[in-house]
Amino acid sequence: MSGMETLVSRDLEAGATSTDAGPFAGESIAELPQVDNAREVAPADAREMSRVFLVRLRSLEEGTREYQYVRNTLIEMNVSLVHFAARRFRSRAAGAGGVDMEDILQVGTIGLIKAIDRYDPAREVEFSTLALPYITGEIKRYFRDTTWAVHVPRRLQELRTELAQSQEALNNLLGRAPTVRELAEHLDLSDEEVIEGLVAANGYTSGSLDTTGDSDEQAPAGRRTRPLAESVGEPDAAMELFEDFHTLAPLLEELSERDRHILRMRFGQELTQAEIGAELGISQMQVSRLLSRTLARLRSGMLTA
Repeated sequence: MSGMETLVSRDLEAGATSTDAGPFAGESIAELPQVDNAREVAPADAREMSRVFLVRLRSLEEGTREYQYVRNTLIEMNVSLVHFAARRFRSRAAGAGGVDMEDILQVGTIGLIKAIDRYDPAREVEFSTLALPYITGEIKRYFRDTTWAVHVPRRLQELRTELAQSQEALNNLLGRAPTVRELAEHLDLSDEEVIEGLVAANGYTSGSLDTTGDSDEQAPAGRRTRPLAESVGEPDAAMELFEDFHTLAPLLEELSERDRHILRMRFGQELTQAEIGAELGISQMQVSRLLSRTLARLRSGMLTA
């Protein structure tokens, strides 16, 4: 997106100096209103001139130099619509953290280009009426796709916005934070759907485990501030079990098929030694000796590893 303005300027320079020798060779750019600096055209003048340029654009063959000139001039003349729409998202950009307004303007420009390409003068609708929804739609899509720290379904992203608006409205009405039940009734949703939306909203932003729970000013005198990684969570006992399984796997491969079969029956199917003996046609005492020998071998191999 950063190269968009360069491309537009290059196309404008090409279009301003020559026309395409095609089916529209007889139609000269000189017949259009002359625009020295399209970005400096006053909004009222841009609105009137855009009508002329949009009608002309529909009569030109796509890809010709005249088509490029007319289209790029329309983009430059109406970029003020992008700035107008982007102002609504300044606070949201600041809250998202790391979102540059220049990126929002570039995304909005994509929406403007789509509006220019799809505008039909025959409908006699004001161009700005079509362009603004396209511009704001692209900006909203940008926030939806790029500013969430954790990807969640679009349904939950939209629910987060509805919940935030409802919480603000009910807080003003009730003088306190609304309950889940009150939010559910206000939005005509179930309690479970509201809870799901509130949980998903936590994925909008994320914090680093290296940040401290207390700032240096808030920390009691003499107490060292600790990063969240040292105070959040607890040891996972399953990690040791995973390491044991990882070590045990190659040792099991070294056993005979009969020994592995006995282990599966004893610890997988949870059969008794007598049941295993009946299955294999041997005594319970033999099963006990075989299990003891196999388990001792595995234990010794794990301790060595």
